[in-house]
Amino acid sequence: MRPAQALIDLEALRHNYRLARQLGGGKALAIIKADAYGHGAVTCARALQDEADGFGVACIEEALELRQAGIRGPILLMEGFFDAAELPLIVEHDLWTVVSSSWQLEAVEAFRTDATLRIWLKLDSGMHRLGLSPDQFRDAHARLSALPTVGPLVMMSHLARADELDSNRTREQLDVFQHAIAGLAGETSLCNSPALLGWPDVRSDWVRPGLMLYGADPLYPQPSPHAAQLRPVMTLQSRVIAVRELGVGEPLGYGARFIAQRPTRVGVVAMGYADGYPQFAPNGTPVLIDGVPGQLIGRVSMDMLTIDLTDHPQAGHGSIVQLWGNAPTISELAPRCNTSAYRLPCSLKRTPRVYLSE
Repeated sequence: MRPAQALIDLEALRHNYRLARQLGGGKALAIIKADAYGHGAVTCARALQDEADGFGVACIEEALELRQAGIRGPILLMEGFFDAAELPLIVEHDLWTVVSSSWQLEAVEAFRTDATLRIWLKLDSGMHRLGLSPDQFRDAHARLSALPTVGPLVMMSHLARADELDSNRTREQLDVFQHAIAGLAGETSLCNSPALLGWPDVRSDWVRPGLMLYGADPLYPQPSPHAAQLRPVMTLQSRVIAVRELGVGEPLGYGARFIAQRPTRVGVVAMGYADGYPQFAPNGTPVLIDGVPGQLIGRVSMDMLTIDLTDHPQAGHGSIVQLWGNAPTISELAPRCNTSAYRLPCSLKRTPRVYLSE
């Protein structure tokens, strides 16, 4: 069988969740949207269900997948419902929902049910994506609080630049949020992963760890005293399937992006951009070869990539090549490849997951 694998360390996932909850000082909603950032939503939810205060997903389809798999804890629809026809499903499956638009507010007011809706009311504090303006927010809070079908509200917003520690935008958004919620009843939710790691004085009743849950540092390369405590959840690895010898001046792969400057021993690895590895990873991108630091050479192909084995005389056919994990980390790798740590694990469509520490 093809040796490409993504190893998922579920104990590391639990460790990162506990760290996020400790840093937040309250309750933590584990964000497992987009198939848990490519790590497998159902398996990750099962690994966390005995201790997570709840889960965050993007849409009702993701929530129903979890419910059908037996996940019984709170599940929040982070984008809310896309049509009023989803409200009966929200009640049937005991889901929580964000309300961030006037039409959603009107749909809740028109919905008839004997159940109690759990609503997170979203303020646009300055990201200008989803959320109600401060004036709309206070009016919506009053209208929802007056409904017998709506339980205690959670008041939330989202920080746009918390991963930039030298930006004033986070404090500006915090001021807008605090002013908008002043005197209103309900819990709060403001902190995402970078806020938890980089802004210790910005806190809320509920925190929403996403990227940090999977062991990636959203503040990299800025120093963060807590990022070193994160443990990578995914290790992407494969094996050398062939070894080639190049003479001086010989090109390698598509476009001759690498030309040997010395007699070069090349390892061909069963991993390519169809597996989710960055297509435009440059020459010199770090890898581990049987646990020893090495580097990629040549252009990444659809199903294969090539590494330099010249200084690895003991490596050869069958050698294990680690593409990311504890080294290189996703946070280190992503900027080298002109992509983001959010995108890399989500790109692994073909690579099978192997779950550890279940």
